[in-house]
Amino acid sequence: MLALAVLAERPAHGYAVLEMLKERSAGVLDLPEGTVYPALHRLEAAGLLASEWDTSTGRKRRVYKVTRRGRSVLSAEQTEWHRFVDAVQAVLRGGAPWPSTV
Repeated sequence: MLALAVLAERPAHGYAVLEMLKERSAGVLDLPEGTVYPALHRLEAAGLLASEWDTSTGRKRRVYKVTRRGRSVLSAEQTEWHRFVDAVQAVLRGGAPWPSTV
């Protein structure tokens, strides 16, 4: 879900995905470089991402973009995530629900 979320903003190569995750999470998600590529490959195999080779920077890199199906799945996963977070917050607060984030 996180890779789809950052790639929904703009197409990017794997290392840029890691950098966007790190930046958007204020450094909390500082993942090793080898963790993102298997995830990107799985998302592409599932039809949620498409990729193509880019050499515009002089370096050959695979650039990923979210497909229409990927955007649909991302939206559904975001909704489910917010429901989960709301439920956990309600439990932690002793049953008092937090305002909905959706």
